[in-house]
Amino acid sequence: MGEGGLAAGKSTAAARHAWLCFEDEAGQGLRPPKGRTWGRRGQTPIVHVRGGGRGRVNIAGLVCYRPGDRSRLIYRIRIWRGRKGESKSLTWTDYRDLLVAAHQQLGGPIVLVWDNLSVHKMPPLQEFIDEHADWLTVFHFPTYSPDLNPAEGIWSMLKASLTNFAATDINHLTRTVRRCLKRIQYQASLIQGCLTQTGLIM
Repeated sequence: MGEGGLAAGKSTAAARHAWLCFEDEAGQGLRPPKGRTWGRRGQTPIVHVRGGGRGRVNIAGLVCYRPGDRSRLIYRIRIWRGRKGESKSLTWTDYRDLLVAAHQQLGGPIVLVWDNLSVHKMPPLQEFIDEHADWLTVFHFPTYSPDLNPAEGIWSMLKASLTNFAATDINHLTRTVRRCLKRIQYQASLIQGCLTQTGLIM
């Protein structure tokens, strides 16, 4: 979907008084994002991390906009602990459950814009979308267009909060990720700013 498709998505949302929601995924392992910090001259700061630890926090998030309403962030987390038979990535049921939760929390129809990730096109998820066409309309971003997705701004803020953060284990990391995301949820202006950065307008 190119810019014309984005325009169609916005027009559809306006016509149905629907929420325009952008979806994206992010993940974080036990090795934190590196960033600049302060230290004494000649003494490079060292952050000790559990580099050999297994585990990853995967997040699927929706940033949701509707004129006259407070901008919203809704997300779901899947924790991978490295156990046998455990899914390392988000499954189609995770996305289905995210959309159901969003519909319940937003209390209105949704126009969803997301990328062409293979799991988004899995037949069971497509069937779910078709079965709920009364409140769910889906458009796709063009290939390689993260600059158009305001959810990318959420992940940038999350990564900044985790810079040089040394988690003791996957549970510690998960609690910290949830706390960071909850802080963003309470600041609608930050979520709105992510839309502004893309150059898109409602």
